[in-house]
Amino acid sequence: MFRINHASNRITKLKEVRFSELGFTERHHLQEWLANQPDALGEELLIIQKEFDGFDDTRERLDLLAIDKDGNLVIIENKLDDSGKDVVWQALKYASYCSTLSKSQIAEIFQKYLDKANPGQDAKALICEFLQEEAFADVVLNPGNDQRLILVAAQFRKEVTSTVLWLLKHRVFVKCFRATPFQDGQDLFLTVEQVIPLPEAEELMIGISEKEDEEHSAERGLATRHQLRAEFWHAALEALRARGVTLYSNVSPGRDHWLNAGSGMSGVHYSMVFNRDEARVDFALSARPKEANKAMFDYLISRRAELEAAFGGPLIWRRMDDKKVSLIECAAPFAGHDRQSWPAMIDWLVEHVRRMEQAFDPEVPALRQLVRTRFARDVATDEPGGLENG
Repeated sequence: MFRINHASNRITKLKEVRFSELGFTERHHLQEWLANQPDALGEELLIIQKEFDGFDDTRERLDLLAIDKDGNLVIIENKLDDSGKDVVWQALKYASYCSTLSKSQIAEIFQKYLDKANPGQDAKALICEFLQEEAFADVVLNPGNDQRLILVAAQFRKEVTSTVLWLLKHRVFVKCFRATPFQDGQDLFLTVEQVIPLPEAEELMIGISEKEDEEHSAERGLATRHQLRAEFWHAALEALRARGVTLYSNVSPGRDHWLNAGSGMSGVHYSMVFNRDEARVDFALSARPKEANKAMFDYLISRRAELEAAFGGPLIWRRMDDKKVSLIECAAPFAGHDRQSWPAMIDWLVEHVRRMEQAFDPEVPALRQLVRTRFARDVATDEPGGLENG
């Protein structure tokens, strides 16, 4: 790692150090950092327990237990300066223990974690939100033998890397991340980089197993629900076209319970939502960085009276300070999984997404200018084209 000196237009190499030299420990430091910043491991993970010891007839504890976006359990084992020679065996034991956990048991484990760390939160609701499912009954957790392993250490022994590569060839999903501390005077830095498999190789593995994943999804009972949603969105898009609403003209039916359309500004979009018990339309602010979304929301809510007048009714304003996204919504109750409700539900969605676009489309240029002015540095790090992409 290098520090960039703008004044001299030079780079200076930072000193790589050992965790032990800095007095850091596995449990009180590395584990806490990853528990509170799990995306350091390159993906969205929901941490559901620390120091988990809920195994029968054993006093062993796994460092971190998480859920990934596919509902798989992820066992995360942390070491400091050296992985040791037994970390793979240790993680495999924990995976075998966790393979029998049911959906209700996982929710109970997460609830115990929340009751201790963040009292007042509901585990099932947070799991539904993370997996973007309507109800806990629709959630699939810990399917089959798809438990995953993530190993974190500053250095991995050869016997560990050899074993991990062999496991990967046999479809046991293991990742190794190298965590390296650096020091520059009193300043400390940390890099966390995936070393096995290399990201390029991981993409190849995902591509090869795509067909198998689809078959597994069907076996888990997802196909029927996905087909239901696809049929609903096909009918909804036909209704939009018939009514001359062009917002979704380049959008195809999907299998999710939402369908998004761009606003002309990256990270800002319209959504139609098809739930078991409601229909909803959203104007969603989910750009980078999080602070930009809150600034845009604050600007819009300052114009609440004018926007609700343009929309033709009251809206639900959700700033959601603890989340990246902010939402402005309108919802109505429907029996979404009853096909007889679909004509009325679709009529409601068509009318209200049209009104949502009518109210908020004129605000997009002001939102773009606000973000460009106040968050220019963060916008520069976004994808090519910045926040102006559609």
